Amino acid sequence: MARRPQSPRPARKAPTRPPVRRRVGCAGWLARLLGLGLLLVLAGLGALWFMWGRDLPNVSDLDVLEYSGQTRVYDRTGALIGTLTPSLSSGQSVNRDLKKLNEVSGWLQKAVVSSEDRRFYEHHGVDYIGIARGLLKGLLRNDLEGGSSITQQVVKNTLLADLQSARTPERKFKEAILAYQLDRDFNKDKILNAYLNIIYWGDAGRSDIVGAGMAARAYFKKDARELNLAESVYLATIIPAPNRRYKDFGAYRNVMKSLLTRMVEDGRATRAEADAAWKTKIYPAGYRISWNEDGTFRYANLENLERRQLNLDQTESRGQGKYQYQAYMQAVEKELLPRVGRKELYAGGKIFTGMDIAAQVAAEKASLDASLPPGATLGLALVNPANGEALALVGQKLTGDRPRDWNNALQARRQVGSSIKPLLYTLALSKGWKQSDTVLDSPIEGDYQPMNYDRRWTGRYVTMRYSLDHSLNLPTVRMGQELGMPTFEAKLRELGLTPPPNAGLSLSIGTLEASPLQMAAAYAPFVNGGIYFEPHTVRKFEDRHGQSVYTHQPVSRRVWDEQTAWLGLDMLRGVVNDLTPSQGGLATRAMIDGWEVGGKTGTTNDIKDLWFAGVTSLISGAVWVGQEDGTPLPSWAYSGDVPTPVWQQAVAGALAGRSKTNFKEPANIAYRVVRRVNMAFRAKEADTDPVARDGSRQAEQTGQATGQDAPDTLEVAPVEPPPPVLPDSPSTSESNPAPDTQTPATEVPAQDGAATDIPATPPTPEEPAALPDTLPSPTDPAQNPSAPSSAPDAAPPEILPVPFDQTEAPSVPADPNALPELPPTTP
Repeated sequence: MARRPQSPRPARKAPTRPPVRRRVGCAGWLARLLGLGLLLVLAGLGALWFMWGRDLPNVSDLDVLEYSGQTRVYDRTGALIGTLTPSLSSGQSVNRDLKKLNEVSGWLQKAVVSSEDRRFYEHHGVDYIGIARGLLKGLLRNDLEGGSSITQQVVKNTLLADLQSARTPERKFKEAILAYQLDRDFNKDKILNAYLNIIYWGDAGRSDIVGAGMAARAYFKKDARELNLAESVYLATIIPAPNRRYKDFGAYRNVMKSLLTRMVEDGRATRAEADAAWKTKIYPAGYRISWNEDGTFRYANLENLERRQLNLDQTESRGQGKYQYQAYMQAVEKELLPRVGRKELYAGGKIFTGMDIAAQVAAEKASLDASLPPGATLGLALVNPANGEALALVGQKLTGDRPRDWNNALQARRQVGSSIKPLLYTLALSKGWKQSDTVLDSPIEGDYQPMNYDRRWTGRYVTMRYSLDHSLNLPTVRMGQELGMPTFEAKLRELGLTPPPNAGLSLSIGTLEASPLQMAAAYAPFVNGGIYFEPHTVRKFEDRHGQSVYTHQPVSRRVWDEQTAWLGLDMLRGVVNDLTPSQGGLATRAMIDGWEVGGKTGTTNDIKDLWFAGVTSLISGAVWVGQEDGTPLPSWAYSGDVPTPVWQQAVAGALAGRSKTNFKEPANIAYRVVRRVNMAFRAKEADTDPVARDGSRQAEQTGQATGQDAPDTLEVAPVEPPPPVLPDSPSTSESNPAPDTQTPATEVPAQDGAATDIPATPPTPEEPAALPDTLPSPTDPAQNPSAPSSAPDAAPPEILPVPFDQTEAPSVPADPNALPELPPTTP
């Protein structure tokens, strides 16, 4: 039997082994984490660059010592008024006495480097070790200060001065980027040179001590190149807090010893030089020190805190007119720097400005002569209403010595108080209101409870003209209520002003902050027919080859129609002319012989700010007086007596010798005498009845009540206004206004849920109303301002001057933030 062939067995497959999992060691995980961290850092840096790094200043602007300093500045007639010299700013201060590095003691250079940035010559603008230390401090103490290199401090105090040294990530990031660029483009000597010119070394009184040159003169009355090692070490040790450390010599004597030791360690001084410096007797300004031979002292008494300022005054190079036009020159520099840059500005050329020499000299003389409360200063600006050119600027109360660098005419932002009211009243006129319209003088409803300065109210309807003449708050706030704050805010922006956020009704009585130049520009449309011109100083800038670098292009817009501007101007003239001093006139001291003048005073809460803003046919100007630190002025300080005469002297001097020109009246204006006051009206509205308002209606619902002619109330007057006459109801002062005798007529039914206008009725003779001795009681129907009065209308009372004792003025209430001004004393 044949054997069956066997099928071959399939080959046995080798057993498969499970894949081997390779274990990732710690090093691998660390590498991955580092890679991920690097990606996150790069992404973060990219985001930061997108947010903060695209529009950075140009570091080349810091190379000012290479510029010629021969840029000449000319006035509006082409007369040379000065030369712009290179400068470096340190925060709010400016150093115009720049020193080259070879003009500064080598010891001071070495001491500053060892004290402020020991690795200055090793890092590339940013000391990462210092940054790490600063970031750690920020994480642990919520404080991002610390770790800044000398290069970063140069950047912080010059290119990033607008950030005002804010301790923010944005400032630190920009600081680091610009420091790297600065270190890349400049050698170390130039960076150190810039630093030595911008270090803040304390407040001498009138002058900030900025730069090595001023520091050497202020503290040791010598030139910066003459400082020895001991004096240099002293100056270096006080840099972190110069005002505090200067006043306590003994507490920081050991810091000097530590710095000398550090200089030896850094190789910047030998041990013998350090020991000799320790035993060197030094006498910082104002100190009496008794020294021992071993470098210690028995006592160190600061006997004359003003010695630093005296040293500066005695060592400063002076010449006739050295500080003339300083504020104006600062404004020219500030206007051109962002447009052309430092390199172009200081490289030579010609700058033609709008300065009026006569106006500038008169303004500086007015500042020099100004009688201000102790410690107060001022800012003054005069502009040409025809084009917005600054005619004159004064930034400080001048004394003949070097003024502070802070320019109040440009840089100050102070609450304007009642000087804002003409802008609100003119807004009302633009909406169809008339000067003869009346507004209720009584407290408003709601949480916001402003009051008149004397904490009283009449409970009567007073004319707009009367309310502005006496600077009453309650009718003004009611006007703001009716017109609407958003509408007013929009108008203020058109006038170049910036309303504060969420100001509410307090904006109507002056919580706006502005500079004198801004207020002068905002008042100019009253004169020129309603056109706002953005204020400026420069007309044209040519380089040293005569090529035009910059030409000013006027920025203007219509803010009022011609008739509205004229009506507002007429109310401004009333503030100056309607009342005599004995009647409580607020701005009588603004009058200029032979010229028409209009204006408004302003005083803020706690008498922190005093204002006068006013106009003539050729000049619009504003003066602010106050303490730069915002502390209150004395209770006797009154805006009619302090800034107003300064304005009057400056403007009168600027107009001296000029042919008189009157305000240019537009067409379709008529005049009527209302309660003995000659008022301007639109011709079509001159004979319509006044409208009584209480602030309860919205602006879009406001309409004029048109009635028949009322000859008993409105008398036709000549088109050319006669001499000033009495107001509808005279008052002795702003603090004690006599009540307006007009009372509201019986209410008429409201339409659409809103109160309608209550037309004023002709007055009938009655005895003068007496000023209430106490505040009206809300529970007394006879005095309750919310209830309509049934008393007959009264004629204006006779003039009854009431002496006013300023020492008896009521205390300024905490609310509102801005109040009308104190009245003058009765002659």
